Amino acid sequence: MDSAQNSVTTSPASPAATDADERFERGLALLRKVGGRERPAVLDSTADIAPDLGRMTVSFGYGELMANDRLTLQQRQVATVAALSAMGTAAAQLRFHIDGALNVGVTPAEVVEVLIHTAVYAGVPAALNGIAVAREAFRARPGLAYEPTGTGERGQRYERGLAKLAEVDGHAGDAVVASLQDIAPDLARYIIEFAFGDVYSRPALDLKSRELASVAMCTALGTAAPQLRVHIHGLLNVGGTREEVVEVITQMAGYAGFPAALNGIAAAREVFAERAEG
Repeated sequence: MDSAQNSVTTSPASPAATDADERFERGLALLRKVGGRERPAVLDSTADIAPDLGRMTVSFGYGELMANDRLTLQQRQVATVAALSAMGTAAAQLRFHIDGALNVGVTPAEVVEVLIHTAVYAGVPAALNGIAVAREAFRARPGLAYEPTGTGERGQRYERGLAKLAEVDGHAGDAVVASLQDIAPDLARYIIEFAFGDVYSRPALDLKSRELASVAMCTALGTAAPQLRVHIHGLLNVGGTREEVVEVITQMAGYAGFPAALNGIAAAREVFAERAEG
C-alpha cells in the first residue's frame, strides 16, 4: 500500500518539475537577450524576501508569456515601454525595458518616439517622465548614437492630421470628431492637430508600431475601452493581424494584470465580430 501510494504521488510530479525547469530555462534564455546579463537582476533583487516571485517572473513572464514568435522581440519591447510609460508607476521596470528595447534592436529614435506617443494617451507628464528615464538609459551608453528628430513641418497641422487620422482610423476617426462638435469642438481640433498632425505624423516610428503601442497603452490603462476598440481597428487597418492584436493584449497581463488583459480581449472580440460582419 505504501509503495502504491508512493507511485501515485511521485509519478505525476516528475513531468511537472521537468516542465517547470524547461519554462525557467526558456525564460532565462529570452531574458538574457532582453536584459543583456547572464543572471537576471530580478532573481537577486527578490532572493531575500520573495524568491518565488523572481522565479515566476522568469518562468511565466519570459518562459511563457513572451516565449512565442507571434510578435518580434522589438515589437514586444515597444509595447512594454509604451505601457509602462503610460501607467507611470514603474520607473525601474521602464528603465529595464528601454535598455531591453535597445538590446534587441529598437533604435534610440524609436524609443524616444514611443515615449512622445505616450503623451496622446496618458498625458504630457507621463511622456516627460518617460523621456527622463530614457535620458538616463542613453547616458549610460557612452557610444550610443542619437540625434533628436522632428517632423520638419510646422504648417497645415489640421490637414496633415486629418490625412493621418483617415489613414489609421478611416471613418471611425470622423465619427469621433463629429461627436464632439456640439460640446467640445476645440477638443476635436486638438485631436486632429496635436495627436495626429503633430505626434502621429512624426517620421521616426512607423504607423503599425504606433498602433501596437496605442493598443498596449489603452489596454494597460484600463480606462479607455472605446478608444481601445478604435485602435484595435487602427492596428488592423495599418497592417496588423488579429494574432498580433491578441498577442499584444495578452502580453499586458504581465504588466497591467489579468483583468486589464481580459477586458482588452473582450474589446478585441467585439472588433473582430464587427469586421466579420462587414
